[in-house]
Amino acid sequence: MPRKAWPQRFARLLPVVGWLPRYDRAWLRGDVAAGIAVTALVVPKNLGYAGIAGVPLQNGLYAAAAGAIIYALFCTSRHISTGPSSSLAAVAGGAVLATGLGGKQAAELVAAITIATGILFLALALLRLGWIARFLTKAVITGFLTGAALDVVIGELPKLTGTSSSGDTAWRELGTWFRGLDDVHWPTVLVGVVSLGVILGLRFLAPAVPGALVLVTGGLVASWAFDLGSHGVALVGDVPRGLPTPELPARAIVEQHYVIIVVAAIGLLLIGFSQTAGDARVFAARHRYRIDVNQESVAQGMANLGAGVFQGMPVSTSLSASSLNESAGARTPVASLVTGGLVLATLVVLAPVFSVLPKAVLGAVIIDAVVFGMIDVAELRRLHLVARFDFWVAVAAIVGVLSAGVLAGVAIGVALSLAWLVYVATRPPMPLLAREPGTQVFREIEEHPTDETFTGIAAFRLDGGLFFATTEALEERVRGLIDDGRPLRAIVLDLEGVDFVDSQGASKLAELHELVESEGITLRLARVKPHVLAVLRADGFVDRIGADHIHGNVHRAVEAEKAAEVSAIAADGPPATPGADPRGPASGTPRRR
Repeated sequence: MPRKAWPQRFARLLPVVGWLPRYDRAWLRGDVAAGIAVTALVVPKNLGYAGIAGVPLQNGLYAAAAGAIIYALFCTSRHISTGPSSSLAAVAGGAVLATGLGGKQAAELVAAITIATGILFLALALLRLGWIARFLTKAVITGFLTGAALDVVIGELPKLTGTSSSGDTAWRELGTWFRGLDDVHWPTVLVGVVSLGVILGLRFLAPAVPGALVLVTGGLVASWAFDLGSHGVALVGDVPRGLPTPELPARAIVEQHYVIIVVAAIGLLLIGFSQTAGDARVFAARHRYRIDVNQESVAQGMANLGAGVFQGMPVSTSLSASSLNESAGARTPVASLVTGGLVLATLVVLAPVFSVLPKAVLGAVIIDAVVFGMIDVAELRRLHLVARFDFWVAVAAIVGVLSAGVLAGVAIGVALSLAWLVYVATRPPMPLLAREPGTQVFREIEEHPTDETFTGIAAFRLDGGLFFATTEALEERVRGLIDDGRPLRAIVLDLEGVDFVDSQGASKLAELHELVESEGITLRLARVKPHVLAVLRADGFVDRIGADHIHGNVHRAVEAEKAAEVSAIAADGPPATPGADPRGPASGTPRRR
């Protein structure tokens, strides 16, 4: 590679090298203001996300700082804010629950998951395999996140009542919580109810106010003023001051739980990738600049690697933080650098202050975050109205998470997506066609029941690829037409919707040709795309069926069949009964349905 090409390649890998030297000082005010605003939003929330993940509170701030700073160095987006989120924390917390680890070991497990997620993001970018994320359908993601949110809420209820709960599923945990309500701690209940009232009230009455910041600040003040700890209200405990140091997870943790680490990392990748690319595109389009989606995957991968090495938790795009970043005046990733620096300052100066935060306050922050950040009621309602099958897939994902746990819910979600894909791929629509009166247009009979059909001729369209997964469905459709009991002398197969055919699909057409011929029926094709026709010609099918049986549209196929019938009748001689119609009852004349 020429020597001059190396700086360009390095700048593509590390975009900050390209944009920082051209930084305009006039942008600094907006970037600093945005960085401060985002810090005020994410610090209290990240305390809650750490609680969801089952790691010490400071680890959430470690991830916030590392994610913000490292992402800013590698990104191409000017407005995206990267850090922990409720959905990512729920997956990490599911892994912690599945292993039964706690304390430092739980933190090491989550760090290992974060590093594995970063590696997968980098592999995705290197091999350009972003299409893999498409295997998790939106219906499954909606259901999975809803189920995970409900699972988290159930886990936080004991913090609001001062009781305990246990169980290996959300249902059992909820049951034990209900049975323990006789022992509620009323001061804790009071703190919990007030906390929920404050954060929910601000969300609905003053949405511009950072409710989590107000609640955490108020909770700290109330804890100090009323000495809530001495009244039996549980506090979060020690939150040490200081910066994180690089540290890899213990080898034993990785070796003993590598399956859970990989499953969780795959789930985090599938959840995070489409969100990352989609959010970055939205802001880029709004402000008229271009992003490199592949480089965004690199940025997210490096951010997760850094967060994991510095004992943090998984990070990804935060839409709420990114929107605040934009509205507060961010012009470049310097805003993200400011956020990261302020989070580090918080760790150095203010971390011990959070030690007296009541757990009930933290529980309210978590409940607010997951309910309004993960449960999409509008989307569930839309699925119910628009695509009932997708709605029930989402419901199945919800039940799966609540019944088997968040981590198992990842596997269930992927399995549901693949099952849905197989179901759709193997059952392509094949509607019957009829002619619009007075035209040559053939369209679906179900939508236009008064259109013209032709005695003895059945026309239908295959809407989907003709390959190994759909060949049996096509054969079933043809056999159904043959066995329908109506007189049938020709089948017209409209291939307009077929843009792909494999060797098995071509072979199946040859088999169907033999099948219909054995029944005394003619097979005709219509609207065959050139590349599909090339495959059929290479397989010898065109020679078998005859080029004169492949037509430009359905109308021509039907007219050719009618003409062939007339010619056949004429060749057979005059009718046996004088005065009778020589074409008989199956003349191919149109009739109204």
